[in-house]
Amino acid sequence: MAPNHHNNAVTGRTRPTKPKKQQRTQKRKRDDVDVETLEQGVLELDVQGTTYTSFSDLPLSAPTTAGLKSGHFSTLTDIQAKAVPLALKGHDILGAAKTGSGKTLAFLIPVLENLYRAQCVGADAGLGAMIISPTRELAIQIFEVLRKVGGKGHLFAAGLVIGGKGLNEERDALARMNIVVCTPGRILQHLSQTALFNVDNLRMLVLDEADRILDMGFQRDLDAILDYLPADRQTMLFSATQTKKVSDLARLSLKEPEYVAVHESATSATPKTLQQNYVITPLPDKLDTLWSFLQSSKKSKILVFLSSGKQVRFVYESFRHMQPGIPLLHLHGRQKQTARLDITDKFSRAKHSCLFATDVVARGLDFPAVDWVVQVDCPEDADTYIHRVGRTARYERNGRAVLFLDPSEEAGFLGRLEQKRVPVERINVKQNKQKSIRDQMQKMCFEDPQLKYLGQKAFASYVRSLHVQKDKDVFHLEKYDLEGFAASMGLPGAPRIKFLKADPEEQKRRKNASRQVMEDESEGEEVEAGSDVQDDEEVLKAKKKDGVRTKYDRMFERKNQDVFADHYAKMIRDDEAKANGKAADEDEESDAGDDLFAVKRRIPAETGSDSPSSDEEEEEEDAAPTNEAGVDPSAKTVNVPGAKQPLVLDSKRREKLLKSKKKLLKLKDQGKKVVFDEEGQPHQLYELEDEDQFKARGAAEDQRKRFLEEEKERVQKADEADKATAKEKKKAKREKRKERERAEAEDGDEDGAADGPPLEDTRADFANFLNSLGGEEDGDREQESGDEEGPKSKKQKKWFQKDDESDEEAAPGAKRARRDGGDRGGKEIETFDDLEAEAAKLLG
Repeated sequence: MAPNHHNNAVTGRTRPTKPKKQQRTQKRKRDDVDVETLEQGVLELDVQGTTYTSFSDLPLSAPTTAGLKSGHFSTLTDIQAKAVPLALKGHDILGAAKTGSGKTLAFLIPVLENLYRAQCVGADAGLGAMIISPTRELAIQIFEVLRKVGGKGHLFAAGLVIGGKGLNEERDALARMNIVVCTPGRILQHLSQTALFNVDNLRMLVLDEADRILDMGFQRDLDAILDYLPADRQTMLFSATQTKKVSDLARLSLKEPEYVAVHESATSATPKTLQQNYVITPLPDKLDTLWSFLQSSKKSKILVFLSSGKQVRFVYESFRHMQPGIPLLHLHGRQKQTARLDITDKFSRAKHSCLFATDVVARGLDFPAVDWVVQVDCPEDADTYIHRVGRTARYERNGRAVLFLDPSEEAGFLGRLEQKRVPVERINVKQNKQKSIRDQMQKMCFEDPQLKYLGQKAFASYVRSLHVQKDKDVFHLEKYDLEGFAASMGLPGAPRIKFLKADPEEQKRRKNASRQVMEDESEGEEVEAGSDVQDDEEVLKAKKKDGVRTKYDRMFERKNQDVFADHYAKMIRDDEAKANGKAADEDEESDAGDDLFAVKRRIPAETGSDSPSSDEEEEEEDAAPTNEAGVDPSAKTVNVPGAKQPLVLDSKRREKLLKSKKKLLKLKDQGKKVVFDEEGQPHQLYELEDEDQFKARGAAEDQRKRFLEEEKERVQKADEADKATAKEKKKAKREKRKERERAEAEDGDEDGAADGPPLEDTRADFANFLNSLGGEEDGDREQESGDEEGPKSKKQKKWFQKDDESDEEAAPGAKRARRDGGDRGGKEIETFDDLEAEAAKLLG
């Protein structure tokens, strides 16, 4: 039997389905089936009795499995085996594990899987997960791992919001993100300023290095961020040193959190493969010890921690000049984002290098194959120490760490490490291997003023960091040899620090230095005996005996009270002369001898006078007699609107006042400014409320709180209204753009579908088009010849033409005559041969 091909043929009534649409439909059906299967697998997870060892044992989606396979992740670490199943079930988690134990994947896999099962994909789904990191470098590292694991099939829109870019660039992308990796300050700025950034659909919140984010440095930012987020979310906290404070957990609104601490029962809080030592190094010898260490470890990868960015810059610049034989890098928070990324990448790829850094790289960053972690400055607490040394010995690799301690820090800080179960052994520095660089540092600071200035700033920042340390059992500022430390940095002396208190005996000696000099001088002089001397001695004895002197004592002990300056003595002499009636004579003598400009005439100013200048009073002295009111009865008076008294025109100067509005304003009363309420009633600009009425409304503090709450509510409503308005405007703009694109697409389809005209009509239209062009050309030519007002373009002169010929051709009729002649004669004259031929023709 022959096969029936008719059933497989496409008839005219049936239309084949588009391949893309068919594939999309099939993919959607597969996703629905996968989601149902994954949901069933998550429900069947046994988080209590079963211990999972491989990623294949967990119900993970195909894109996540492909991403893990491409990253060569197959076996679960301890923290992943306990945290991932709980997170897949939607529990809130407090995860604590040693550094380098795989905490990043422990929260990234649940984020991808939970959002995949919820189908939180696309711009319409909104933001589904927010991952907050304390530093930019750690956020970048988390984002790279997210791209590696989730970039093999997942369709989520993930973004990195850490600053360093324009706010508008991030603002446009935030509206389309499903997963955002961010730092606290930048995401808070977008939450408060970006109108289209909506977090109402947020499902998961992750805090990496949670103890650092929850401390005082980020407390205010985190509280503000949590106010924007919905309460019904899943929250996960991960860190090497996890917090258990009830106040911190209450702030995060955790719902029955699961505390996952895989190394809590371990004997050490640090990895077993990490060898930890400390060296007792006095503060002036720290730079010498560090230089000697670098000289003996040129084939290693070293990470050196310092307490401040200025110290990092100073040590880097000074060591770079001395060339230790190992590549040097430096990283601190004051650098630009591009420079920080470049330095991080260089140190990650380097085999032998030394990076001077602050605590900005102490948490979470995974630098491959770090051999040594050197802590030149004592960390602020044991948790910071654990995070610093965690940059080496990661993922069960070997690593070594060394800590420089001042003798005053040894007992206190070792006790802190013992409380955290951190084993540290003491080692000694071989004196024959240690080299002093003090002379070289002094030479560099002497030759380079900028390096000297940087050293002074580094010294001040280090002393300030010691001053603000909270643990006073470890850091005793008065026990450090700051003078020797300044000398080891090459500085000529220790810079003066404002907050440092000098020795009380030294302060007293400096205060009494000038007085001691005066007393030493007075001892060599002979003092006459008398009652005055005895009284002075009694006063001095009493002063030494009592020890406490008031300001009145110091006032009565002043000397030379009757010695005045020359100008002050002259003022006293003038006052005495005026009191005795001799002021006029002495004034004339003193003015003639001392003053440059002598006043020949003094006119006493009358109180309440409205005259604008003293010249008017000079003219009024010789005026006609006045009446009881002080007004000349024969003078004219003018009533000025707004003035209290009429203007008396008793001089020409007074008459000129009528022509000046500015001077007439001085005669008018100054009005009082009033404000009108909604009912139109006038009120004074500042009206004080009655005290009884004020007290009737309650206490002042309650009124202040009430006012702040009302203003806060009003501002929030206004902010919501502004955001809603901005959202509506953007939505309307987007709809208009879509309508315009739709209309343009329809017009293009209509033009493409239209049939072309017949061939004969096309030929006729083309002929008409040529005729119209010729008519327009003739019309334009006539218009150019007849238009005298329009601008005339001057024709370029030929090589054989003279100036008078070009002028003649510029005449109105020349162009027409030349055109007529050209028609009769033939071709236009362009070359010298044409000119000779034309001349021969004219000559006959």
